[in-house]
Amino acid sequence: MRDVAHSALPIRMYVAGGAALHFHTGERVSVDVDATFSRRIALPNGLDVAYRDEDGAARLLYFDRQYNDTLGLMHEDAQDDSIPLALEGIDPGVLDVRILTPVDLAVSKLGRFSEQDRADIAALARRGLVAASDLEQRAIEALDTYVGDTHRVRETIASAVKIMSANEPPK
Repeated sequence: MRDVAHSALPIRMYVAGGAALHFHTGERVSVDVDATFSRRIALPNGLDVAYRDEDGAARLLYFDRQYNDTLGLMHEDAQDDSIPLALEGIDPGVLDVRILTPVDLAVSKLGRFSEQDRADIAALARRGLVAASDLEQRAIEALDTYVGDTHRVRETIASAVKIMSANEPPK
């Protein structure tokens, strides 16, 4: 039985959402971690982390057990293209923590496209991490595996491209 469990390793954890945005931009501290895994796993209790921020205020970071990337827009290569993170105390042979690339993070924001998602897309553009043309291309490619009416999502892509263009640093 131990060999079967060992052959399932490493489990890959793909971080998205505000935690990924903070990693890439330093903006917007998130109160939760949105992530998916390469395998079905039983998450332990107690994944919350209490800490003090730089101002000394008590904060709590929790793992969002409700996060799911299957209902939003996501490029089929997003996980393969994700960036590995070396984290102290985490054996990458057991848990390979990865973060979405800036362009895939931006694409992941298009499904819901809330005010926060728009602000996150603008932040990625301001930092020069994603060009409007790259977002448009990646998002249109992601539509190939999207189920349902794509009309609204196409309008969202067009809006996101405008946000990116308006916030890109001067060349």
